[in-house]
Amino acid sequence: MQHKWLKTTEVEVASNKLSFYIETIEVNQLSPLAFFAAGEKKYKGERFFWQNREKTLTIVGLGQAITFENRSGHQRFDEIEYQWKELTKNIVMEEQEPQPILFGGFTFDPENKESGEWDGFPQSYFTVATFQLIKQHEKTYVSIHLITDQQDSSNLFDELREERDRLIHAAQVKELKTYDKPEILSVHERNKEDYFQAVESVTNLIRNQEADKVVIARSLELEFKDSVSSPQAIYQIMNEQPESFLFGLERKNLLFFGATPERLVKVENQYAYSACVAGSIRRGTTAKEDKWLGEQLLSDSKNLIEHQYVVDMIESTFKKLCAQYKVPKRPKLLKIRDIQHLYTPVEGKLYQDASILQLVKHLHPTPALGGAPRSKALQMIREFEKMNRGLYAGPIGWMDADGNGEFVVAIRSAALIDNKAYLYAGGGIVADSNPMTEYEETLVKFRPMLRALGGQFNE
Repeated sequence: MQHKWLKTTEVEVASNKLSFYIETIEVNQLSPLAFFAAGEKKYKGERFFWQNREKTLTIVGLGQAITFENRSGHQRFDEIEYQWKELTKNIVMEEQEPQPILFGGFTFDPENKESGEWDGFPQSYFTVATFQLIKQHEKTYVSIHLITDQQDSSNLFDELREERDRLIHAAQVKELKTYDKPEILSVHERNKEDYFQAVESVTNLIRNQEADKVVIARSLELEFKDSVSSPQAIYQIMNEQPESFLFGLERKNLLFFGATPERLVKVENQYAYSACVAGSIRRGTTAKEDKWLGEQLLSDSKNLIEHQYVVDMIESTFKKLCAQYKVPKRPKLLKIRDIQHLYTPVEGKLYQDASILQLVKHLHPTPALGGAPRSKALQMIREFEKMNRGLYAGPIGWMDADGNGEFVVAIRSAALIDNKAYLYAGGGIVADSNPMTEYEETLVKFRPMLRALGGQFNE
């Protein structure tokens, strides 16, 4: 095994009397998914996977050096930011070295009390991996992270080196493994009648001017012949949705994973990038039909109004946190395999004291996932939706010690628990919404995850 050593870093985390030990090596020929799969027996329930839409960055975490969980409601973003800054404030890394990554997500609504598959899940869940793989610019690095209050941890670190080498070896030997699609026994549309009733009730309230837009979601429950592994699920979405952001986050026996087209925010060297994605239509069966459908979307007043709510809200957030920013005047089309969306990119230079988690805090939920006005929309979702979204439609992503990072909106996603999966999809309800049209839109949005997990709707 060829290793190119970087260096070992030791950091004192004074407030907690912790030491943060970091050792990084460069590794040739290592598949990120195979590395993720190498942790199946020992680290199941303690792993994460991330790949950006451009395929220029892949991050894998095995094991947990430290976790941050809270149920702090609207203070949860600030609490995670404070804990991360305290842990990393003394870290000094060389420019070319990969930094420790904090990876995780925030649930959609901390006030949701509906029971279901998300019972017991915290409102915020973040982790620093014991073994972190980063593949970037055609180079792959594996880091060991040890966060401990022990005075002498040299023996423990030697054990972690042996374990790292075992994981790398296992990943290299098994690199060509492929996974079959799961075999589905049943597909159940949960609370289907409640969904139609919710759309009708919300539409009437919007017509009475009690809100401008409210996003109503629903879920499918799949049951499989056998338990589905996390590597199997992520392998399928990598093949099915290569043009999307891919993510997977485990906690105990739950894997939340998906392939989302929608970035919430990216920060790189104090420059912020966001995306307004709202308004959608299916892809055409021919290039000519596809173009026609796209043109229909670009001129459809319902979708343009829905899109503008998102643009206005994201622009107001950038105005608050950025010294300068720019927003295009008209949307363009974002085309992915099953669906095309209206899309407006927004970017700006952050004020020096602004951060990625402040952006996340102010942006979530955008009108594309919650509605407008925000508080009224959330109130209606709690009243009518009849499910707990958990991490669905919430922010999920990563950040480093320098404040760089990226969060996406966790749509086109599913929660996997043993031999069951729960898929989620929703749509924006406005004054002229039709329940059957909205229902059919959710079918299109379910399709990527349903197909990845071995199912399909009868067309």
